[in-house]
Amino acid sequence: MKPYRTSVEIIAEILKIANGGNVTMTKIMYSAFLNYFQLKEYLPMLTKRDLLSYNADTRTFKTTEKGLMLLETYNLLVDLMLKKNEKI
Repeated sequence: MKPYRTSVEIIAEILKIANGGNVTMTKIMYSAFLNYFQLKEYLPMLTKRDLLSYNADTRTFKTTEKGLMLLETYNLLVDLMLKKNEKI
């Protein structure tokens, strides 16, 4: 079981999983270690903010360009924080 994660960490994980596209809800749920209720909270929020796109025909999700930019920024911040902690 994963330790407590912030919503930002969960969002980054979902965007990472959906990067490449054609990812089902079930794949996101199991890969991100989320329950159904958490998934039903995050997926609509991410699609509404244009970070994820949903294909109704295939019932799959894909990280959008905006989502990829957010994920890249998140990864840069994590790297900076880890490097800063190493110096202390």
